[in-house]
Formats: sequence, structure tokens, C-alpha cells
Amino acid sequence: MRIVDLIRKKRDGHELTVEEIKFIVGGYTRSEFPDYQMSAWLMAVILRGMSGAEIATLTEAMLHSGVTLDWSQLPGKKVDKHSTGGVGDKTSLILAPIVAAGGLFVPMISGRGLGHTGGTLDKLESIPGFNVNLPPERMREVLSQCGMVLVGQTEQIVPADKKMYALRDVTGTVESPALICASIMSKKIAEGIDALVLDVKTGSGAFMKKEEDAVHLAALMVETGKRMGKRVAALITDMNQPLGLYIGNALEVTECIEVLRGGGPADLRDLSLDLSAWMFYLGEKTKSVEDGRRLAEKMIASGAAFEKFCELVSLQGGDAEALRSPKRLPQAKNQVGVRSHHAGHVQAIDCEKIGIASLVLGGGREKKEDAIDPAVGIVLHKKLGHRVGKDEPICTFHYNSDARLKEAESLIHASYRIGQEPAPAADKLIRKVIES
Repeated sequence: MRIVDLIRKKRDGHELTVEEIKFIVGGYTRSEFPDYQMSAWLMAVILRGMSGAEIATLTEAMLHSGVTLDWSQLPGKKVDKHSTGGVGDKTSLILAPIVAAGGLFVPMISGRGLGHTGGTLDKLESIPGFNVNLPPERMREVLSQCGMVLVGQTEQIVPADKKMYALRDVTGTVESPALICASIMSKKIAEGIDALVLDVKTGSGAFMKKEEDAVHLAALMVETGKRMGKRVAALITDMNQPLGLYIGNALEVTECIEVLRGGGPADLRDLSLDLSAWMFYLGEKTKSVEDGRRLAEKMIASGAAFEKFCELVSLQGGDAEALRSPKRLPQAKNQVGVRSHHAGHVQAIDCEKIGIASLVLGGGREKKEDAIDPAVGIVLHKKLGHRVGKDEPICTFHYNSDARLKEAESLIHASYRIGQEPAPAADKLIRKVIES
């Protein structure tokens, strides 16, 4: 087989065989053909799609490109959550401590930022000293000791996805339901989990802009998990505005700390509690989702979830004192307000443009090799339905370089639609639930 022939085959809309998909995944993982050829194949998948059989084979091939983990000796259910990505989406750093404090094991393998969306690993690495690159033996030690571990895809765990994920980020090939499904499910099944909660975003800040596309992706992932013997539920959640108020890695860690200490914005707190509730339910810690929600609330109110997060940070080499004193997290040198050109009510927000504005300030990657500045980002002051006065700040930039400040400011102004009429009510945060 030759990769160029398989690029043409998929380009022309034909279904690939099991052997051909395994050849592509294995060959790229072993660096037997270059990024530009894999990029061409990924683009062909974006344009032509994949059948259910192809997606299952791709997931399986990626899963077995490295080691799979086995936590069967640990006395309890292993559960995880995965989000398809959004702006200000930081729930992993909140719900993992909640669920671990509540008695389940959370072996979470996460990714880096993709396009305009932030990544859990980038957020964690803004905590001084935090190590997301643990070998399986150390993962086992951390998980058994504190009930959770948050790491990235190492060379041993799903290495095919690690390479493909970085390439998709910078080649315009993120949005394919087939590629998203295979990427997520290969990582999650490799974790050795019993149950999985999926947070599938839809709206202007999501990769799936239309709700029907989000439902389609969710159904694909739920069905894939079911075929592999896992309990899976997918929540279709709104991303027509950023989640919470802080966007940017260290800023988002600060907001997570606020929620774990009983505060924080209502939308971020509520979604974190709802996702935790489903994890408790699927992990058979509670008999209903409602009971799971009550247990999650208790873990925050008692302080157990916050202390669990501190324990994890310490075990993974980070400065746990930075959680107790967030000023120890990276801080940008400069701040400036972005002021509204008009008075009125916030009618709509193009959430993706806000994510790109944070990226432009240095909080994300435009090329695979770009470094992220953990200190920079955006603090929102106005969200959907809020009244805003002329020249009133709608957000504040935290930045270290003013090289692209005007570009970021233009993106913010383009993202907000401010009108005279009172704004319609915001969409429900959770639009739909799909269960296996």
C-alpha cells in the first residue's frame, strides 16, 4: 500500500478497508510518511466523511497504537468526562476533584488547545511545576493515592492521536465528526474506564455550530462506547457565549479555584455540578442523577473537592500553594479595558471570535510549534442579556505584548452585537441528553 493512493481513494469518496486504515494510522505513528501527506488525508476525511465501520476501525487502530491502561486492582469504578471544546470551558479542573472526593477514580487523559478553544493540559501547566507527562507507573501511584490523575497523551498512550491531534489543530481539520469521535474515544477507552460523560458543545464557540451536528457527533460517540462495553452519556450543552468569565490559562485556573471554594459564576458552577452528577450516577456511586448533584454540592461545601485538587497538584509536582494564593499563578504585566462603542443590551456574542482574540494575545497556538503565554487572556464583564453603556468596558485584556492588541480589540468589537431592545433569554445550558 502507498499513502498517496489512500489519499486519492478517500478524496474520491470511497470507503477504506480495515487494513488500509491500520496502515495509515500505524505508518503515521511510526513517522513513515510526512505531515503534509497525513494533512492531505485528514482533509479528504473532512470533505468526504467516514462510514460507521471506518470510524470504529480508526478508533480501534488509534487505541492500539500504544499501551492501554488497567486499573482493575483499584477498589472502585473508574469514570471520566470529555468536552468537545469551547471558549472558557474549564470544567475538568472542577469536576475531577469533586468526583474523586466523592469516592470514584478519575484517570483523565486530556489534550491541548485546538484552534480557538483552550486545552486542559495548557491550563494545568500554568500552575508552576505541574507535570502532565507521567509514565503509566507514576499515573497508577497518583491515582491510587488521591483518586484522580490528569495527564496528556504520552508516547505510550494513544501515540497516534497525540500526533494527529497536533496536526489537526493547525491544518483546518478539527471539525470532522469521524476524527473527533475516534480521537476522543480512543483516548478515553485507553484509560481503562468503566463509564464516560461527554460534554458536546454547540453554538458559535463550538466546533459543532448547529445542534443537529452536535447530536450526530454525540450519538456516534455514545454508540462507539456502547460497542466497547462502557456506560456512556452525552450532554449537548450551549456554547453561544463563553463559559464563565475568564478566558486564558492561568485566569481559568483562578476561576476554577473560586468555584471549588464555593463561589464563581453560576453557569460554570452549575455545569460542573451537572457533569459531576452524571459521573456519580454512571459510576454507580448514586442511584440517580439528582442524588449525584447533591453529592457534588456536598463535596464543594465541605471543602473536600478543593483539598483534593491541592493534593493532586502536589502529587504531580505543582505548587499547591498557588491554589490557596492565586497571585502565585502567572500574571500578565498589563491590563486594558475594551470599551463598548454603543449603549444597549448584549443581543448576541460570536464566541469563536472571543476565543481567537485570546489566542491573538498569546493564549493559544496558530502553529503547532507555538508557545503559549499562560498569563494572558480576557476577563469578560458583559454577557448575553446584560445592559452596557457607551464607553463602558465589556472586557479586560491581560497581556504582555501589545504587538497584536488592536487586532484582538477589533475581534472583541466584532463579536458583540449590542442593540436597544432587551435581549432574549439565553439558551438553556444543557439542551439535550443522549444515553446508551
